[in-house]
Amino acid sequence: MSKVWIGLFRGINVGGNNKLPMKDLTRLMLAAGLSDVKTYIASGNVLFRSDLDDAALEALIGDLVETNFGFRPSVFLITLSHLEKVLAENPFRDHAHKGKAQHVFFFKAPPSKIDRDLLDSLKDDSEAYEISDELMYLYAPEGIGRSKMAEKIGRAIKADMTARNLNTVETLQDMAMELS
Repeated sequence: MSKVWIGLFRGINVGGNNKLPMKDLTRLMLAAGLSDVKTYIASGNVLFRSDLDDAALEALIGDLVETNFGFRPSVFLITLSHLEKVLAENPFRDHAHKGKAQHVFFFKAPPSKIDRDLLDSLKDDSEAYEISDELMYLYAPEGIGRSKMAEKIGRAIKADMTARNLNTVETLQDMAMELS
């Protein structure tokens, strides 16, 4: 049986840039031979089945979007088992504030630079974070929109990354479990 994949697009349908209608993406992915394609909210989350490996899938999806929409997105491909591990290892899973107060920043590759001093100088007293080679967990109970640290994260961490709030990550896990 083919593997269930979760694809996270970076910078899709935000701020008027990189328009990617999810219905069109679903149609294109099905036509390209991927199966059980489902999307979740317009910010670029897609689940599907395929026998291809991650490198082949990344190239295929990138080519589909570039050919049909004129830009090549950064796509992060994650398996259900990896997503389950991310949730199980969340250091803030027992905090009272969940959902949109917690974010996971997925890295495509280990960061080339992490400036913890900058992160710590921007961090509000109520905020916390943990970083590994694969991702960063951010706890921001006052909201990510108010977080100076979240605003400048690209300066402090040099990595190709995309973020999702805990509500989205948990929903993607549920959707992937339904496909498996």
